[in-house]
Amino acid sequence: MSGSTARKILIIGGSRGIGAAIVGRFAAEGDDVSFTWSGSQEAADAVAVRTGARAIRSDASDRDATITLLQDTGPLDVLVYNSAVLLPGDPLTLKPDSVDHLIDVNIRGPYFASVEAARQMKRGGRIILIGSVHGDRMPFEGITAYGMSKSALQGLARGLARDLGARDITVNVVQPGPTNTDMNPDDGLLAQAMHDEMALKRHGTAEDVAHLVAYLAGPFARGITGAMHTIDGGFGA
Repeated sequence: MSGSTARKILIIGGSRGIGAAIVGRFAAEGDDVSFTWSGSQEAADAVAVRTGARAIRSDASDRDATITLLQDTGPLDVLVYNSAVLLPGDPLTLKPDSVDHLIDVNIRGPYFASVEAARQMKRGGRIILIGSVHGDRMPFEGITAYGMSKSALQGLARGLARDLGARDITVNVVQPGPTNTDMNPDDGLLAQAMHDEMALKRHGTAEDVAHLVAYLAGPFARGITGAMHTIDGGFGA
């Protein structure tokens, strides 16, 4: 997984925030990087221009589109699934269709993307799922559906690690805590409440997360699989 040969890498959800930082990190290593987007073409184009990566429009909530994307992409060295929906609110009043959409993106998406990638993935490949510290800890009201979906990634990673181990494919979850992105700015209304729960009284950065992802995709992480890697400033300590 190292050396002069460029690795073939796909990031599902790479047009902004943590995803864009991951795209940039792999591109800086000279890898052959593609990423998907479904929201802002302007944002996707900006990442593509800045990094040289290929932008692919694809809806992570569409199972068949995700499967077709992985089939068309061909054998990968690394798959990173970053797409996610955050749906805050009282579970008694959330619209069922909205919860179904979250499940489609946050649970079904990583399952089908990982399984389809594994069909063609090269020996020694890496599957990395971007989860959340909320898969382990739920300190606030109103994020039941989101927390459920991030806990599901833990079971997915443990199971796939067993199923794919004979092919030397590793499967891991990276679990960020409060991270300074458009979705969760470090000067937002809830920032102080988050910092009160943290050992380090500050948001992390998308680049922090990208470096951890790059480590798990690199040569020194070949023995790490089926594991959760929390990067949360002590939010869950």
